[in-house]
Amino acid sequence: MDVAIGKELVYELAESYEILRKASLNFIASVFNQEVTEEDTLELSVDENVSGLPELYEVDFYMWTQQQTEFLRQENWSCLDVPNLIEEIESLGRQERQQLENRLGVLLGHLLKWEFQANERSKSWFSTIREQRFWILKLLKENPSLKPFLLEAMEDAYQIALSLAVRETSLTYKAFPKECPYSSEQALNSKFFPGQEFGEDWE
Repeated sequence: MDVAIGKELVYELAESYEILRKASLNFIASVFNQEVTEEDTLELSVDENVSGLPELYEVDFYMWTQQQTEFLRQENWSCLDVPNLIEEIESLGRQERQQLENRLGVLLGHLLKWEFQANERSKSWFSTIREQRFWILKLLKENPSLKPFLLEAMEDAYQIALSLAVRETSLTYKAFPKECPYSSEQALNSKFFPGQEFGEDWE
């Protein structure tokens, strides 16, 4: 694993759980039966006794991220919890891919509504389409390795889209194509609004 990437990912994990700082301090205090201040947290995280706490990953995830972050800063490779670090980094990757599918599902669902229930078109639908395109393109720009999965993600996302379209319209599943009628290029094209009449302006 590239060290810089590893550091960045663990730092991200730690920041995501900042809200648990107080709880982690109380936990450490109870283990050592002494008062622990917030300033002591990083020092404690690299203490050999703390690094040896059983199942720290399971009982106090935030404290675990602080500990692992400090080990990385110190390049203390022998103390790293490699199996759980691998699991968390892989989990971050899965979350990015899942976010891509979910956003595509919302986008495709609104494109279906736009095309197949034209009489109900609204600025709300228009705004949702624009917003999802923005976030999907941003996600792909920040994670270019997701691009090869785009076609597969479109297929999975279309099932989400169908459920959304049926739930939010008066139409049934039979009213919509069984397979996604839009290409990825169309779906992400800011000018593409299926079935829109020439001159129709929602800007």
